[in-house]
Amino acid sequence: MDIDPLIAAKLGFPKLRYVFVEHERRWLCKSLPSGLVTETEQITDLYVTGSNLRLREARSIDGASTMLRLSRKVDVDPSTRLISSIYLQDHEFELLRAALVGRSIRKRRYRLRSPAEVVLAVDEFEGDLSGLILLEAEFPSTQAQREFEVPWYAGVEVTSNPQFTGG
Repeated sequence: MDIDPLIAAKLGFPKLRYVFVEHERRWLCKSLPSGLVTETEQITDLYVTGSNLRLREARSIDGASTMLRLSRKVDVDPSTRLISSIYLQDHEFELLRAALVGRSIRKRRYRLRSPAEVVLAVDEFEGDLSGLILLEAEFPSTQAQREFEVPWYAGVEVTSNPQFTGG
């Protein structure tokens, strides 16, 4: 983990051992590389008004599993964020969904075959954001992030554009 503990504490994460550090880059996607898709999920996110909280329901399209969680995500810089999550049972998720106010975003996420240690996914947004297709790459380190070769289906990089950070 290459995050300064003092910076993390200032961002509201006093104990780094409970935090996941996400190194990520994002691009507008030219098209879905359907031959590379390994898994598909339907995701509904509720970005809670006035906070860094997100309530997520991720349902596997093949019916395998559903992931319900409440996460807190804070950007350290445009490509690095700190995340902590609580995984929820159905009744806990429904209780929070009924009580929380925020902006809801729906998307279909396609996980792709990718180089070792890099997680690639294409998000195809629905509703008000219909037509937006975004490629995300998650890396285990800043070095892997720097060394990554951008795939052919990636368009304009939007990592530093706050309009494409979620919510």
